[in-house]
Amino acid sequence: MTSGIEFVNAQDDEMVLNMGPHHPSTHGVLRFVVHTDGEIIRKAVPDVGYLHRSIEKIAERCTYQGFMPYTDRVDYLAAMFANEVWAAACEKLMDVKVPKRARYLRVISCELNRIASHMIALGAMAMDVGAMTPFPHCLREREYINDFIEELCGARLTYNYHRIGGVSFDMPPGWRDKVLFWADHFLPTMDEIDRLITFNEIYVKRLANVCTVPLAEAVQYGLVGPNLRASGLKWDLRRDDAYSVYPELEFEVPVGTGRMGAVGDSWDRFWVRVEECRQSAWIVKRALDEIEKHPEGEILGELPRKMRPTGEAYARIESARGDMGCYVVADGKEECYRARFRTGSFNAMSLIEEKSRGIMIADLVAFIASLDVVAPEIDR
Repeated sequence: MTSGIEFVNAQDDEMVLNMGPHHPSTHGVLRFVVHTDGEIIRKAVPDVGYLHRSIEKIAERCTYQGFMPYTDRVDYLAAMFANEVWAAACEKLMDVKVPKRARYLRVISCELNRIASHMIALGAMAMDVGAMTPFPHCLREREYINDFIEELCGARLTYNYHRIGGVSFDMPPGWRDKVLFWADHFLPTMDEIDRLITFNEIYVKRLANVCTVPLAEAVQYGLVGPNLRASGLKWDLRRDDAYSVYPELEFEVPVGTGRMGAVGDSWDRFWVRVEECRQSAWIVKRALDEIEKHPEGEILGELPRKMRPTGEAYARIESARGDMGCYVVADGKEECYRARFRTGSFNAMSLIEEKSRGIMIADLVAFIASLDVVAPEIDR
């Protein structure tokens, strides 16, 4: 291969191109081997592994509590969820009860993180197809959330906030009022985002009917989260698995309806994330109201004196990229025998080779962005 290009068949002019691993539209250290005939793609094959860090092996060398900072690296854009799923799996394994106030704090921190993650997804997707203006608007809202989470736990990206049995810090004084004030500002801001980009005529034409994933195909490939819901299935672990305090918080589950094209197209995947931001803001507001009913509650449950469990446990939560699961096997030592993470981005990558056949190179960029894959979730 010379300079990333190789003429593999001079008779039909097929070219093999490198897209990545350092490419602005691959959303991380990802590489796609693109077989093209001019601008038409014959297939785009994902080549993963550039960000593999043996994080699951590291879990076997750390104590259960000591592994929590490493979980931030499972998905650096939505680290709260990886914190929570590791804590939840360990809590099942050790039969630890989480106090009510701590469960509310987990929901609030996770929903704020969901909005922050979606702000990157929405802004980057618009920028990938040529609209530069929305990205700074999205980053502005994300910076507000980063400030709130920094006040809560001291970090802006890799949080290490959740603990086995609860959370590490309670809300600082005045924090609740600031978040409520921001949430009231954020909901009208999403209407502004809609006017700016969601229903922009050029943007709609650029995404509608592009790389449509029918529901049966989405289920077959194991898509989860917004990518699955965009194909028309109303499946959300917060509602359907009813974990934590989500059953006490009313919210809607947005699904793709084919409003601008076919159900499950790239525009539907964008729109579902826009609507999820609104719902997350409502969940934060309701959770902040409910947490006032437990003002003196504990934020950390009672833990075993020695964390040397035996057995196995599996926990799953609704991450920003969908169903995130953690499987832990214990053999009576201070470190687990085996840990395994299940993430949404890995399954989404398996869809790209099939759906890329016959589309334009520019549409591949839009398709990858609409799936919102994150490299560390794929490699681990």
